[in-house]
Amino acid sequence: MALLLFAWEAAGWAGWLNLALLPAPSQIAPQLWQLLVSGSFAVPLGQTLWMLLIGYSTACLFGVLIGLFMGINAYAYGLLEPLVEVVRPIPKPALIPALVIFLGIGPAMEISIVALACMFPILIGTLQGVRGVDPIMTATARTLGCSRSATIWKVVLPSALPMILTGMRVSLGMGLALVILAEMLAAETGVGFRVLDLQRSFQVRSMYAWIVILAVVGLALNTIFERVEDRLVPWRTK
Repeated sequence: MALLLFAWEAAGWAGWLNLALLPAPSQIAPQLWQLLVSGSFAVPLGQTLWMLLIGYSTACLFGVLIGLFMGINAYAYGLLEPLVEVVRPIPKPALIPALVIFLGIGPAMEISIVALACMFPILIGTLQGVRGVDPIMTATARTLGCSRSATIWKVVLPSALPMILTGMRVSLGMGLALVILAEMLAAETGVGFRVLDLQRSFQVRSMYAWIVILAVVGLALNTIFERVEDRLVPWRTK
């Protein structure tokens, strides 16, 4: 990373880059420092993370429930699988105009697009995890007197947990990207709106400072998720 920053800095001052469009790190750093010291980053970032949290939590809830239902019930799988495969490949940013029509500009639209984008990787991960559970394990649990609900809770879900968490981890990055895009296209608050507003007013250095903040937030979210994953599935293969 240090080598990359040094090369970027050197390329800028050597005249290989247009500093008006891509400032050197030394030009971005003062703007970033001002944002951090003043605390002015907190409100837009808080608004963005709140929308992400609600949308992502909704996606986790419905993704796991629907995936589990499809995985343990052949009739439900046959009924819902065609619908899932029709909706899943649709690029979710393409749904933003339709959501704006129905939900307007604001939190409801942002939460909905994040939930839609994040739900399908979680659903597929849950479905594959549940369908991949060794039948001998479930048969043994039933033989030992476990009810169907106990078998699902104590055998199926723990066995499928690594796949579920993989879907959640993929969805977390997607959710951050989608909430930023939604704020850029159809919102009046949040980091995405702020970045686009700075770009339109050609405040390029401040714009890149916000992008750096987003990069750090993305890294932090991924790191936190890794720690949680290590606690929940310590037996997983690295």
